[in-house]
Amino acid sequence: MARVLVIGGHGRVALLLAQILVERGDEVDAVIRNPEHADEVAATGAEPVVADVEGLDVDGLADLIAGHDAVVWSAGAGGGDPARTRSVDHDAAVRSMDAAEQAGVRRYVMVSYFGSRVDHRVPADSAFKHYADAKADADEHLRASGLDYTILGPSTLADGPGTGRIDAAAEQSSDVDRADVAATVAAALAEPATVGRTIRFNRGDTPIADALR
Repeated sequence: MARVLVIGGHGRVALLLAQILVERGDEVDAVIRNPEHADEVAATGAEPVVADVEGLDVDGLADLIAGHDAVVWSAGAGGGDPARTRSVDHDAAVRSMDAAEQAGVRRYVMVSYFGSRVDHRVPADSAFKHYADAKADADEHLRASGLDYTILGPSTLADGPGTGRIDAAAEQSSDVDRADVAATVAAALAEPATVGRTIRFNRGDTPIADALR
């Protein structure tokens, strides 16, 4: 049994993830900003923790993370305002990495996206560029952190039931069910071979556990 902190606990992937982790016997604390979401999170079996990660400094985040075996970052500003995108998707994410190190919690799984890379080539006039920059920079910080990290880069999220299979060798993004993203996060937490890797994936034909080995 592991004790896992999921940051961004009311997201659709995070809710599915919490249910998977709880069902396999893990203890899940799910960080949410809005207390009105607590009942929905609790219905998964996770413990809702109300905290605004955008407003917490490294010490505050370290207090939140301390005592866990792993951190999953599944939070995001949801696009829109460029300043808030930077504040959440980069600044708060980076603070959480520094806080995990400070708290002595080595295992850290980042839910990123397929195209996250420094040379993302998103045009300067695209509304998506702010997000692309924030995610790429946060992922780079994680790679340099010294944490036992895994960066997961799912392609476009879909709402299907999930197949339990992915393609982790694809060079072009397509799509993947949120259910399979959640299952991939859960599998990565349990698979030591994912440490130190960036894994981009689409829906595919390879069982998730095999694809991650």
